[in-house]
Order: sequence, then C-alpha cells, then structure tokens
Amino acid sequence: MDRIDLLRLFMRIAACGSFTQAADQMGLPRATVSVAMQQLEARLGARLLHRTTRRVSLTRDGEALLERAAALVADMEDIEQGFLPDGGDIVGRLRVDAPSRIARRLISPALPGLLAQHPKLEMDLGSSDRAIDLVQEGVDCALRVGALADSSLVARSLGAFEMVNCASPDYLERYGAPAGPQDLDGHVAVDYVSPTSGRRAAWEWREGGETRSRKLRSRVGADNAETYIACALAGLGLIQVPRYDVDEHLRSGALVALMPSARPEPMPVHLVYPSRRHLSRRVQAFLAWLEALLASHAR
Repeated sequence: MDRIDLLRLFMRIAACGSFTQAADQMGLPRATVSVAMQQLEARLGARLLHRTTRRVSLTRDGEALLERAAALVADMEDIEQGFLPDGGDIVGRLRVDAPSRIARRLISPALPGLLAQHPKLEMDLGSSDRAIDLVQEGVDCALRVGALADSSLVARSLGAFEMVNCASPDYLERYGAPAGPQDLDGHVAVDYVSPTSGRRAAWEWREGGETRSRKLRSRVGADNAETYIACALAGLGLIQVPRYDVDEHLRSGALVALMPSARPEPMPVHLVYPSRRHLSRRVQAFLAWLEALLASHAR
C-alpha cells in the first residue's frame, strides 16, 4: 500500500474499532490489515493502536494522527478530482450522517436521483440523533438540525424548519385543546431528551418578539424523533416538532395542530463539515442536491 492508502486504512480501523470490520469494509484479508498497521507504526516510530481481543482503540499518538490523516486524505482526493476534465464524473465514497427521521423520510427515498446523476459516486449514510465527531468517525459531512454547538466545523445554512405544536385526538378528548400558553398548566407533554447531553427540552413559544419557555408535566421522554412522534400518536402528550415531519399525520387527522400563534422559532438546518480551505467535489455535489431536496421543507 502507498502512504495514502495506509492512512485510509488507519482511519477505517479507527472508525470501526476493529481490524476485522475494517478489513471486511475495505475488501481486504484481516492479515493484510494487521501487517499494514504494523508497517505504518514502524514507519512513524509510534504506537497508534491499543489492541485487545475485543476492541481496537487509539493511543494518544493515534488520536493526533487521525485528525491530520483525515485532512491529508481529503486533500489528496481533492487533488485527484481537481485534474478531472470539467464535468468529469465525481468518483469515490461519500460518508454522510443525518438525523434518523430525516435520513429515512427525506434523504433515502430521494437518493436514487443523486446516484443516477453521479454514477461513480458511492455513499455511506449514517443516521443518528446524536452529534457525532466527524473527524473521529471518518464522516465527510453531517446534517444538523437545531442550534449548533461551538466547534471547529464549518456550517452551511440550509434554512429552517417551520415548527408546529400538536397532539392526538385521543389526548385532546381527555385533556382539552389549549388555546394558548396560559392554558398549559393542565396539560402533559412528551419530553424530548437530547441523546447527546440527556437534557430535557422545555416547551417554547414566541411572544412579543421574544422566546419564552417553561417546563410541562411529563410522564414520558424520548431521545429520538421517531419515538417522540410515536408517543404523541399514542396520546401520551403534547409535542413540538418540525411541520414536515408530521404533515401526513396532520392531513389524516391522527395529529391536530394547536396554538398557531404560540409556536417555537423555526429550527435551523445546517450541513457541517471539517474546517478546510476547499470542499471536495463529492461534498459540493451532495450539498447542491441537498439544498434542492430541502427547498420545499426548510425556508
């Protein structure tokens, strides 16, 4: 293997935490992977990996190399792509992460169009409601919904999702429909619990040009959007959610929109990627496609 391929392999092992999984994903014998990492450690004069029978983890030197390796590999791929003729095929594998419900409802159904547009593009689509470490997990870009934490990542705004308050007819039959925030004392919410921090989100609304919030009584919390909406459909409480996410339920009557004048701020949507001078052509192509895909949902 050349040096760039060694770094690609090292990054894959770091992401998988396993020689065997990395070998399977890259189509290599496990023995080849093991020997290649020994060669890389010998070349650098540093131990990069802790090896146990169950797990492979990074040493401190390995962690330092991982961040630099991601930039080096990305730069080399950019160089290779840059010498293609204008309009040349976009080649290679793109690793993307997106919130689980967006990945399932919006991105996956539309992917055939992206792959037909770029026949030599391959893609790994991760779906998680936690904020992953892009560099550590070898991900090229991620879709983030909500306020962004401070980080070294570059963020490209894709608009914002309109929010809606809603509940099921069964819930409203038992508790009544609140006309506004002043009626919330007698109501119950499904709490959204951050899968990253464990924090329970408060109930929010805009009033007089300001964002106001309060805690509502709750018996159930959910740490992903799929479960959060399912709990509302089951009549377990009020929820606040992007409108696109429950449009079909609002149309069918399975959920009812409430308090239209007391909704939360629209939820911002960003594509984030590691800080670098140039975006790879793969990420540029995905960004352009994603902007068009979300145009009717994020404003």
